[in-house]
Amino acid sequence: MTMMAAMEPSMSRLFTRIDSMPRPRDEKLSRLMQTWSNAREGQVSPDAAVFRLSPWLLEPCDAVVFSRKDPAGRDYQLVDGAGSMSILLGNPRTGASLKDASDRRGAARCRRLFNWTLRSGEPVLVEFRHRQPGHEELACELLALPLRDGGVQAKAVLAGLSCRPVSTPEPRHGLQHIQEGPLFFAFKRDRPLAQSVVRQLGSTLSPLEEREFEDGEHKIRPLINVQGRPVVIFASLNGDADHSVNDRLCRLLFFIGALKTNGARRVTAVTPYLCYLRKDRRTKPHDPVTARYVAQLFEAVGTDAVVVLEAHNPAALENAFRIPVIHLQAHASFAAQLVAEFNHPAFTVVSPDLEAGKRADSLIDALENLVGTTVGKAIMDKQRSEGVVTGDLFAGSVEGRTAIIFDDMISSGTTMLRAAEACRNRGAERIVLAATHALFAEDAHCRLAKDYIDAVIVTNSVFPIAGVPRLEVIDISKLLADALAAVAVA
Repeated sequence: MTMMAAMEPSMSRLFTRIDSMPRPRDEKLSRLMQTWSNAREGQVSPDAAVFRLSPWLLEPCDAVVFSRKDPAGRDYQLVDGAGSMSILLGNPRTGASLKDASDRRGAARCRRLFNWTLRSGEPVLVEFRHRQPGHEELACELLALPLRDGGVQAKAVLAGLSCRPVSTPEPRHGLQHIQEGPLFFAFKRDRPLAQSVVRQLGSTLSPLEEREFEDGEHKIRPLINVQGRPVVIFASLNGDADHSVNDRLCRLLFFIGALKTNGARRVTAVTPYLCYLRKDRRTKPHDPVTARYVAQLFEAVGTDAVVVLEAHNPAALENAFRIPVIHLQAHASFAAQLVAEFNHPAFTVVSPDLEAGKRADSLIDALENLVGTTVGKAIMDKQRSEGVVTGDLFAGSVEGRTAIIFDDMISSGTTMLRAAEACRNRGAERIVLAATHALFAEDAHCRLAKDYIDAVIVTNSVFPIAGVPRLEVIDISKLLADALAAVAVA
């Protein structure tokens, strides 16, 4: 059910689905929708006189009734084609009002839908189940199209009804020919990673248009028919010199909306870095919970599933979304890189703050599976308030060991640098910074260019990656390809 239905409880009690951008399943209703669109001729809605003077327009669409408000404006009079509504209204007669229908619930459905249509001035399609006494249950589609009646405002409704037994398989939305394979899209900045992923899936990226307007607005549209197809869109939502985080998020949401408007059957958003997940709970009075707000935005535009790599708080991520979320972790890839590079030294995984403790445990497990020996753990305290980081508690031993400071992201680099200095002061033999997302905001590349930092290991979850000394990049394309191959994107 759409958000429109949730806004008005009386609608949700009468209909199982409301579509304000109708794509009827029934072929005759699709023809009716097209006939109405052709008769508009640039107007907000067609004039009722068009159909009175040319009744042949409706001949291919026999499941049609023409209704209008009565003079008092409280009900609707059946002007023509009343017989086609007999299933819903119970043998209505031309010229009668909905209040005279023998099926009161069917009349209530029509009245509510027609009121909604005339208020919005746009076509509306509803779905519901209907059962007549002694008959089988029917799955029904009711299409309402606004009409002018000699004036400017819409005062009449052209309606079409389609019913089928519930046991009959329902056709997919408005499609005669459905190609099963998913389509893959990526914005310009995300194409290097996306191309690597889709190549492993035996596919290619589909074309899209990214158009910039002079005032900063933009338009993004697919350059291929997406109707009836499952679609995957790649977009990491970090800001860069060209576009802010908010720009990236807005572009992705609008494109997902465009895909759904144009009939995509299922849209999976692959966002290796998903923005605004750091604020997943209230830590001060009146704090926002932006992780939940972002989830609601994805759901509002019709996203069917989201793929995320190394969220700041996986549990909060799952709680924020009401659609399926595939949460991926790159711990095994980091462990393989570390073991190959440092030839099985004595490792200690350092959590740069208390919240990253579970993340450190996952890397420890991955390392121990490879080296066959115990891997140490250390934790550093960190408190952040109004941009100021404090806390000097350090628990664990790194003396004479390779200290791996592991986190989900490197943004300004301040947290990582504090932990690196603490490890250096406690006698660590090597210091390695490892993080999934290389945001490298502000002057992070300068902060991390310290001689005592032996390596900075990140993934290619975001692109491009700024130049940092001794930087090593792990390719996550296989991780994403395996995840997409395993989930039902089709």
